[in-house]
Amino acid sequence: MATKLVASKKRFARLGSPWTTWCALSIGVSIAPLLLGRDIQVASMQQLQIALGDAMPGDKVVVADGKYQNRVPLKITKAGNKLQPIEIAAQSVGGVEINGSAGFSFSDSAAYVELRGFRFTHQAGTINLPEGTHHCRITRNVFELKVTRSASYLTVSGDDNEIDHNTFQNKKTEGKMLEVLGPTGSAMAQRTWIHHNYFSNFENSGQNNSSALHIGNSSRSLSPSHSLVEYNLFVKTRGENEGAICNKSCENTYRFNTFGQGCTELSLRHGNRCLVYGNFFIETKGGLRFFGDDHKIFCNYFQRNDPAVQIGNGDGNVPPAKLTTHDRPDRVQFAFNILIDNKTNVIMAARKDGLGATHLVFAHNIIQGGDRAVSISGPIADASWTGNFIWQTNAGDIPANGISFEDPLLERTGGDIYRPRSGSPQMRIATKSFPDFGFVTDGQEQASQRGSGVTLDAYTAPAQAVLKPVDVGPMAR
Repeated sequence: MATKLVASKKRFARLGSPWTTWCALSIGVSIAPLLLGRDIQVASMQQLQIALGDAMPGDKVVVADGKYQNRVPLKITKAGNKLQPIEIAAQSVGGVEINGSAGFSFSDSAAYVELRGFRFTHQAGTINLPEGTHHCRITRNVFELKVTRSASYLTVSGDDNEIDHNTFQNKKTEGKMLEVLGPTGSAMAQRTWIHHNYFSNFENSGQNNSSALHIGNSSRSLSPSHSLVEYNLFVKTRGENEGAICNKSCENTYRFNTFGQGCTELSLRHGNRCLVYGNFFIETKGGLRFFGDDHKIFCNYFQRNDPAVQIGNGDGNVPPAKLTTHDRPDRVQFAFNILIDNKTNVIMAARKDGLGATHLVFAHNIIQGGDRAVSISGPIADASWTGNFIWQTNAGDIPANGISFEDPLLERTGGDIYRPRSGSPQMRIATKSFPDFGFVTDGQEQASQRGSGVTLDAYTAPAQAVLKPVDVGPMAR
């Protein structure tokens, strides 16, 4: 195994000052492992296993391009630190394929480790960030694992991990592409940051638990996760009805994602107090469905979906109802969303002895074209319907005092997307304050402290563009 030390300006700048380096060299102290780390080149799985066992903070282990058959888990047990992470990288992004029966396996002691640029086609069930791992990053990889029974491509149970610029593709068996869980018991992994990933082609498995992205489960559903899910693209993810995202925990943020053709739902199946904003739903089969309490759903764009939005018809109230219940939606705020030419716009499906929803706030949405605006087949006690613009369709079950048959003055922009133009009545309303919705116009940020928060601009229309494959995945900028 060849080992060489590199003192490039880029690596040097993040590890120490020239004065510190000069002092260390002048007294004969080796600074390679302390400050600069090592560039370690390997060209076999055996060499890689040895390098992983010897890794120290600041080391960069580079695997030569090629296709490798691997039978023994590649164990990652070492920890870097904030200034000196351990990098494990393919020589070129996508240039290393790991096949066979096993891939990388993180131990609970792994921290500040970056895994970058691989193509994983081995058997599933070995890539896991278990409880105890933290500040690890899985980036610019392709996951297309061989799954012969129920298994997920990647599972995250540690805290403060980042999953970004990956492709998860071509799955057709039970299990998730990406799953976020947590430690033993009912707690959740904290502050997982999931961004710029491409989730593609999850065929209908005919089984439950087959979402592209799954955060939590029934037993953890009352625990906060503070996951941030942003700038991801979902195309043909239809492993089940909750085929795009299944949320089963509390206080997560879903923003600026695109749910494209052939997807099924983003489902707030369990959990409370989630934010859903700035997302695009284009030609999905299911759109957005929600149960649970105190969600804020605003500034999303729905076009040509069937249906666009499903208001859950609860069959229990959690607590005291058991955690597997379809929790009655209470105090959900649905505002400033745009719905265009959906085959079905907003519905609540019938349920025998259903509890419906309570204290729904449905305000300042634009619903243009398609079937009736809203169709409710269940109880909807103490709902507030305010200032919704209905155009080129009928109101359906929205009370007359909650609608305006006024042209919302939408204009077609790039990519067949319609936005309010100057003078739109929705933009006129958006310039006002609306404390009754519990929104803030500046600085609202979830626990991860990432991103720019929610600003007044978010209320006028989805500010982001519809994502394309070039915008996400391993080769995206």
